[in-house]
Amino acid sequence: MKRYRILVVDDEQDVQFLLRLFFERQGFMVYDARNGQEAIEVAQRRRPDLILMDIQMPRKTGIEAVQELRADPRFAHTPILAITAHARNYLPPDIIRAGFDHVIIKPFDFEEIQSRVDESLRYHSKQL
Repeated sequence: MKRYRILVVDDEQDVQFLLRLFFERQGFMVYDARNGQEAIEVAQRRRPDLILMDIQMPRKTGIEAVQELRADPRFAHTPILAITAHARNYLPPDIIRAGFDHVIIKPFDFEEIQSRVDESLRYHSKQL
């Protein structure tokens, strides 16, 4: 069975820790980044199978980072899921138009995250 690589991007250390623990227990190889700029750098180096990214972060927002990643052909079809507590500032349709595949609202539920990740990886593997 393939060991998927996931990049978790969030400037909140506790959120990053919980997501890392959750995915590592499922056998994922987990990489992390604390802001949008770092996310781009780690993604280019590690080529994750899926990216889970916060929207509101320092240095470069998730919106800016996803747009830059989508402009790179290597990430044109990589599943990128938004996680955000700022649903009032960024409406889900706007987030999707920016380049994300799904939007998960904080506080999130691990079942929802699991479902979205599984769905995205299944869909992505069929497209290859």
